[in-house]
Parts: sequence; C-alpha cells; structure tokens
Amino acid sequence: MTVSTASVPIIDDATAAAYAAQQRAHDEAYRRAHGGADRPPLSTARVYAALLALALGGFGIGSTEFVAMGLLPEIARDLLPGLYASNAEEAIGQSGWVITAYALGVVVGAPVIAALGGRMPRRRLLLWLAAAFTVGTVASATLPTFELVIAARFAAGLPHGAYFGVAALVAASLMGPGKRGQGVALVLSGLTVATVIGVPLITAVGQAAGWRAAYLVVAALFAATFVAVRILVPWQPGDANSTVRSELAAFGRLQVWIAVAVGAIGFGGFFAVYSYIAPMVTDAAGMPSATVPWVLASTGIGLTIGNLIGGRLADAGTVRAMFLGFAGLIGALALLGLTGSWPLGLIAGTFAVGFMASIISPVVQTRLMDVAGESQTLAAALNHSALNVGNALGAFLGGLVVAAGWGYLTPAWVGLLLAVGGVLLATISVALERRDSAADAVRGSA
Repeated sequence: MTVSTASVPIIDDATAAAYAAQQRAHDEAYRRAHGGADRPPLSTARVYAALLALALGGFGIGSTEFVAMGLLPEIARDLLPGLYASNAEEAIGQSGWVITAYALGVVVGAPVIAALGGRMPRRRLLLWLAAAFTVGTVASATLPTFELVIAARFAAGLPHGAYFGVAALVAASLMGPGKRGQGVALVLSGLTVATVIGVPLITAVGQAAGWRAAYLVVAALFAATFVAVRILVPWQPGDANSTVRSELAAFGRLQVWIAVAVGAIGFGGFFAVYSYIAPMVTDAAGMPSATVPWVLASTGIGLTIGNLIGGRLADAGTVRAMFLGFAGLIGALALLGLTGSWPLGLIAGTFAVGFMASIISPVVQTRLMDVAGESQTLAAALNHSALNVGNALGAFLGGLVVAAGWGYLTPAWVGLLLAVGGVLLATISVALERRDSAADAVRGSA
C-alpha cells in the first residue's frame, strides 16, 4: 500500500479489492476448518460484543501495567524494607524496576510471539495469551522476594504486545475498510479506560489490603478475558502466508525502525511522569495519599479521550497527527514541571500529559502498519514494544533523577527532553519519505 506523506490513503479500488480478497480467503479458511460450513454473517451487535471482549483484555493489561505506578511506596516498603527505612527515595526509585521489568518483557515478547504465531488462528492465539497473562500475574502477586517479583513481572509482560497486535488486526477486520485507526483505538480503549477506573480502584485495593491483593484482582480480570474472548470473538484464520522470515522482513525497513524509535523515545516522556505519579502527589504537591487514585483517574480520563481522538486523527493523516500529538505533549510536560508543586497545577498537568500522550499511541501503531509492508502481525505488535521501550526508558531515567534527590517533579523535564527526541525522529522519517517519493516520481517519469 502506498502511503502519502500527508495522510493515510483513501480506500481506492485496489485497496477495496485487497480487502475483498482477504475476506474471501478468511471465508475459505473458515470453511476448511469447519467442515465446509459457511461463516454466518456478523450482526452489528456481535461485532461490538467482540470488540468489547478484546477491550476487556486491554483493560486487564492497562491495570497490570499501570497499577504499580500508584503502589511504588507500598512495593518498596514490602520488598525493600531495609533500604526503605534508611532512604525512602532510593527505595522507591529502585522499586521502579518492577515497572521496567514488565516493559522489557513486552519489548522481548511482542516481536517473538508475533513472528512465531502469525499462522495460528487469531482467536486461539488470543486465548493462549490471556492464559499466560493470568499465570504471570498470579506469580507476581505471590512470589516472596524482590528479585523473583521482578522476574515474574518480566514474564507477565511477554504476551502484552502480541495480544494488542493480534487484537488490533481482528478489530480492523471487524470494522472494515476506512475505519482501521478507529478499530485500533477501540481495542486500546480498554487500556485507557483501565487508567480511569481499573487502576484507581485497584490502587485503592492495594493501599488497603496490600499490593499483592491488587495483582490478584488483575489476574481475575485476565481469567474473565479468556472466557469473554472464547465466547464472543469470532473465529478468524491466521495469515496463511506468514512465516518467521516474512514477518521479520519488517526489520529490514528503515522506516519501521524510525517509527519504533518515535514511539519509544517520544512516549517515554509520558512514562517518566506516570511512573512516579504517587510521590508527585504526596511529596511534590503535598496532597494526602488517599488522593492518588483520584489523580490517576483524572490522568486516565485524559488518556481515554486522547486515544479516541488519536484514532480519528490517524485515519485522517498519521504525519500531521504525530506532530500535533508531540507538540501538545511537550507543552503539557512543561505545564506540569512548572506548576506541579500546587495541587491544581498537578491535576491539570497530569491530565494534559495523559491526553496528549494517548493521541500518539494509535497514530504510531497505524504508522507502523503503513510502513511494514506484508509484516502486518509483527507491525501491529511492534507498537507495544516501542511504547514499552518508552515505559522502561521513562521509568529508568525518572528513577535516576528521583534517586539522585533532585525532586519528584524533575521527571517532567526528563519527559520533555524525550518528547523533543520523538519530534526530531518524526521529522527525519517524513524527510526520508518525501525524498523517496520524489525519487520514485523521477524514475516513473523517465
């Protein structure tokens, strides 16, 4: 598919024919798998029920990924008691490795599982991933030492990117031509809604009953996802032409690497802030710990609204949407850094950071799917590798400045520098694309 530098292409005759061919291939694969039976047509209600089941998995993922942000003091107090007693800031900074380990699991798991599982029927792969989430999260809640919990968080992160990648492909197929970005955003909405409802409520559970109880609640969400996907998501074949080699061919495309870097470095600005939001609330703004879930909910509302807007912007033009998102994120991080020592400034700043950052996520995922050629399963998963490199990078760099004693608002300025890096990479990507388009035009006219 040819991608203009200004927008996602409209659905022309060739693209419509490609979608029709893909649908015919799916129907034929269904008939082979079900003894020659035709696939029954899906009603609108069934389509949206399937999307809700996929979003429930996103809700669980958002909860397991982000709940640690509001419970770092409790995790540090339980798993690093000696260090916490002598230097609470350093203990909280080190406990950020719980976040980093999960993010690294996503980075490793997304391309590996996507490449190996491309041929597997998509619902079956989603069920295996939901089961792996359940087991990894239970282990996170029950293992006794800091080191073992770190290992469990890494293992729990492995299915993350592949789940979202496969779910995004299923959603795009269910939504149909011209609504790909909106389908991606609907799947991601489970994650953003988790930041509004799931993370604050589960954080409150963790503060009252211990952080381990919080992860057991998350494990129950993944078990519910397994059941919902099995019942509500229709059978879809995998990609019959997918091989490890064909999926990994995406890594031979420079634009894929740049798009991954845009998401990783640029989105790291958000995670530098979000990873340390609990001590920002209590220490920087002087608010009671009971307000942490409310600030998380406010940030989550920003994430949810921004994600839905980002999906529509992606369908209208990925390049423009990237620059709008990053410009807004830079401004939001500056607002937080300057005003976060006051309660109103902290709430407004974190809301704005969440809103602008979540515009970027569906845009980067759509961009990756545009530039990855035939490696669509891997491309859809790579977005989550990119974002979780940003998660690991943001949490790590934010932890460094916090542990150094520079204050809990300093991660906002670290995040701003990372967002500027994302803008620079996006600029390079567009410049290279325009150069290649001009060269193709010259060759075509020769």
